[in-house]
Order: sequence, then C-alpha cells, then structure tokens
Amino acid sequence: MSRTAYYYKPKLSDDSEIIDVLNELTDKHNRWGFPKCFKRIRKLGYSWNHKRVHRVYTALNLNLRRKSKRRLPARNPQPLSVPDALGHTWSMDFMSDKLHNNIRFRTFNVIDDYNREVLGIDIGTSMPSLRVIRYLDQLAEWHGYPKQIRVDNGSEFTSSVFTDWASAHGVYVDYIEPGCPYQNAYIERFNRSYRNEVLDCYLFNDLNEVSQLTEEWITVYNTERPHDSLNDMTPAEYRQVA
Repeated sequence: MSRTAYYYKPKLSDDSEIIDVLNELTDKHNRWGFPKCFKRIRKLGYSWNHKRVHRVYTALNLNLRRKSKRRLPARNPQPLSVPDALGHTWSMDFMSDKLHNNIRFRTFNVIDDYNREVLGIDIGTSMPSLRVIRYLDQLAEWHGYPKQIRVDNGSEFTSSVFTDWASAHGVYVDYIEPGCPYQNAYIERFNRSYRNEVLDCYLFNDLNEVSQLTEEWITVYNTERPHDSLNDMTPAEYRQVA
C-alpha cells in the first residue's frame, strides 16, 4: 500500500465534522457558494482555516455550476448612497412567477436600504395600488413610515392613489429613470437572491406554499445569511449596531 493511500482514511476521519457542517449548510442553503458557507461557519464558532474548509468543500463536489449569461455593456453607474439610519429609505419592486398549475402570481418585495433587511414580501395573483399601500401601512405599524421610497415607474407607483398616500404620510417617492434598474440596485440584487434561492428552486402547489417557503427564507436571509456589503454581518446584526 502506498504512503498516500495509508494516510488518506485518517484524514477523512479528521475532516468528518467539517463534512457534516458543510453538508448541513448546503442542504439548507443549496444556492450558497463557498464564501457564504465559510462566513457562516465562522459565525457558528468553528475555527477551521479557509484552505482546509475549501479543500473539503471541493472534495465533496459542492461547487455550484453557474450558467453563463449574456452581459449588457458596462454602464458605469453611480453607486447608490447608503442612508444614515434605519427606516430612512425603503426600496421596493415586483416580481412574477407561476404555480405548478401555471396560475401566475406576483410578489411585492420591500427592503430597508440601510441594513438590507427584508421588511416583507406580499404574495398574490394581483397587486393593484390599493393592495400595495395597505401592505405598506402594515409594515409601517412595525417599522414606522420611511422618509423616502425608491421605486420604478410602474403604474402601481405612479397612480394618484399611491402618490396621494405617500403625500399624506410625508414619504418622498424617488422614481428611478425608465430603463435604468441599476438605479434601484439594492432591491435588484435582493430580487436575484430571492429568485435564485426560492422562486427557481421549487414547484409551488398554491400561494400558501409560496408564502410559507418565503417566510422561512426571509428569516434565514435576515438572521443567518452574511452580507458582503454589511462587513459580513447579517441584517439583524447590523441593526443591532446601528
């Protein structure tokens, strides 16, 4: 037996705890890549070094295969300014998907720009302006009304019902330029995560199932998922130091 083969089994035994932790993380968060897994491992209190964990991660074939995408030409957009406090600016947007029976539904996503916290995601087959403002009123009961909101030029946000609501609550509406989603970069980045980790991962039977899986994911996103833009803190941790 070669010297290499002789030492192989003890190494697997030594790495068994790393294997267990990595398998648990990737089973729970199957769209997380190595950087997020490693940051979460550190937050869980393990002190294994980066090189060792990456070696095990690669040996387990946990690397995510990504489809190549056609890229638009670089626009050199100006980075969004970060608000000075919680509750100053909310970004919001709609997404759409369909159930297993091909019935389409929409989601209304709202985040706080300061700590990227998901304030809520409303889910339904229709999202008229009246429903949007009712949902924002519900969020305001928990968080207060923001100073401003950042939205696109969709009819739900440009209707008199919506603009009158904003005026009544002293909320400034910051409309991005048509065709410039990068001006709403925080919510666009969030939408990609939600799409990648929830909407594209399941076949939904009904709206209740969409809501349940979304609520579970929001909890993980706000309390467990490290964010590069928050110095590897979670939104909940960043809220605590605000």
